[in-house]
Amino acid sequence: MNKGLTCIVFSLLFLALACQQEKKSTVQKEQPIKHQEAVPDKKQEEKPKMITAEDIVIKKDLLYKKYTLEDTYPYKDTTRGFQWDKIKEKLAFVENFQQTPSRYAVLQNYQNEKGEAPTIKDFKRDAYKRVADSFNVARYQAAPLYDPTTDKPVRYGRDGWLVRVKGADTLARVPIAGVSFEGEYTVPKRYLRLISDSVQFNIINVVDVKNQNICTLEKVGKEWLIRSMNPVTSGRHKPPHAQETPTGLFVVQEHKSKMFYFEDGTRTYAGFAPYATRFTAGAYIHGVPVNNPKGSIIEYSESLGTTPKSHMCVRNASSHAQFVYKRSKDLSSLVIVID
Repeated sequence: MNKGLTCIVFSLLFLALACQQEKKSTVQKEQPIKHQEAVPDKKQEEKPKMITAEDIVIKKDLLYKKYTLEDTYPYKDTTRGFQWDKIKEKLAFVENFQQTPSRYAVLQNYQNEKGEAPTIKDFKRDAYKRVADSFNVARYQAAPLYDPTTDKPVRYGRDGWLVRVKGADTLARVPIAGVSFEGEYTVPKRYLRLISDSVQFNIINVVDVKNQNICTLEKVGKEWLIRSMNPVTSGRHKPPHAQETPTGLFVVQEHKSKMFYFEDGTRTYAGFAPYATRFTAGAYIHGVPVNNPKGSIIEYSESLGTTPKSHMCVRNASSHAQFVYKRSKDLSSLVIVID
């Protein structure tokens, strides 16, 4: 009897030890799985590093070498030059907005060909007696920007401004976010020209209306190479026909080997400007104007690099205008105007 009881006790002890060992083994097997699930995905947490002006590398590697200006140069009783610090800030901005994959579009309404924008509530009249918004953007040749919450037009978007498409482009009014400007709006689809989502803005023309010069840049690898440094004249404020070249970031939209222009206030051709690259409304980068529709191209003008003289455009030596014309592709190159 005692012998049988002893066997039962040993059997129970053996079973208890076996269960405990199995439980321990199960815990050991589960622990690595639990640990793996707790590891965060580092790739998902990583965000693009913001690029600053200090990160931008600019090097001179000129491809166009006529009429080249120095970094700083004399002008009358003062000096002028290229604002490289400000230009680096603009290049950093361009690199930063391209780090996030986006669908891009450009606002378009050249000569109101997409239809005159509606009048906004709090409009004003500018120096040219045109309807304009509080940002001094005129209704003429502009796209209407609507408040998404009220469905009412609240401001105007310049022809040539770059935007991100934030929703379906099949809607009557497409949600957009500004790149050339701040804020999110909706815009009627007819005012939008979609741009390939694979676009890389690596060719940039920077116009300085303060110093009356232009530099063209190209991104190669991680560097921005200066391809030209030249004198220009920009638009002047002279109502009712001549106006300043607007500052900002614009998309190159159109090329004309000859841009014919009218006599002020008429529909009579007065002449043409060669190698015209349009970036906003009626503003082109072009060569020296020829005051004869059938005249020959003029290469240079002594007025270049002096004071604003044009109606809105940016005048260049004609061979430099041709250089810009050939290198700046529609919808994939930018013009940045600084002051």
